[in-house]
Amino acid sequence: MEQLTKEEVQEEEKWKAYRTYLQNRNKAENTVIAYLAAVRQYQSLYLEVTGDRLRLYKCYLIEHYKPQTVNVRVRAMNAYLEYLGMEEDKMMMVRHREQTYCDHVISQADYEYLKKCLVRDGNARYYFLVRFLAATGVRVSEVIQIRIGDVACGFRDLYSKDNQVRRIYIPRELREELLEWLRQRTIPGSSEIDHKGAYLFQNRCGDPMTAAAIRGQLRKFADLYGIEKKTMHPHAFRHRFAKNFLETIGDIAMLSDLLGHRNIETTRIYLRRSAAEQRQIVNRVINW
Repeated sequence: MEQLTKEEVQEEEKWKAYRTYLQNRNKAENTVIAYLAAVRQYQSLYLEVTGDRLRLYKCYLIEHYKPQTVNVRVRAMNAYLEYLGMEEDKMMMVRHREQTYCDHVISQADYEYLKKCLVRDGNARYYFLVRFLAATGVRVSEVIQIRIGDVACGFRDLYSKDNQVRRIYIPRELREELLEWLRQRTIPGSSEIDHKGAYLFQNRCGDPMTAAAIRGQLRKFADLYGIEKKTMHPHAFRHRFAKNFLETIGDIAMLSDLLGHRNIETTRIYLRRSAAEQRQIVNRVINW
């Protein structure tokens, strides 16, 4: 086994001591790993820890990463500066400018077009899946939990990690169409609707569909039907539900409850126009 040099041993001891320092401050293991990686990145670029070098490092981060990642690295280096007793050189976080528009929402026209294509191609399973997403506002992790019995009673109660209950309502029109579809699907000896404990959306093996499979299939539909890929993901249909609900009902407090948002401020983004909508309005209205 190859022996480490004296310098390598000292380097390993240094990292071990810093890891212990972070652990003693109750940093989660993932945070410890991220902080160590940031310091190693800094040291791969600069030999010394000085105010000037730190400013250069921050500029490097801003040029290469998104603001959220920049701030993670900045926090990591600030923790390292505290460890070194160099608090006066700590760096400021970068401001993450609030998005003034709500993007990556599938348009109503594309949503209707997608449904028509799925019906035309006989893909009833995904037709009802995208309808379910857009008509209930469920997350993809939630839609795969829906069972046939939930369709029969018209709702499903889901429990979050903090034991809060969120009720998913299945609109009457969608529910009736789903029940008819289930009656037509057969399991040897009975209609599928009799199997209320079975999952509503199953793969070909009879197991519940996975979120990854749904995301992958939606990307394929984007290519197949010529729909913009960035709006063909499960959450885009949740966005569509929210936009349609606000335009029709206008009750943001109720929408926040239906979406399962802890804070109504999270829901307010749906009051905003998409970038494309903003452009259309500007082009149509401004003539001065």
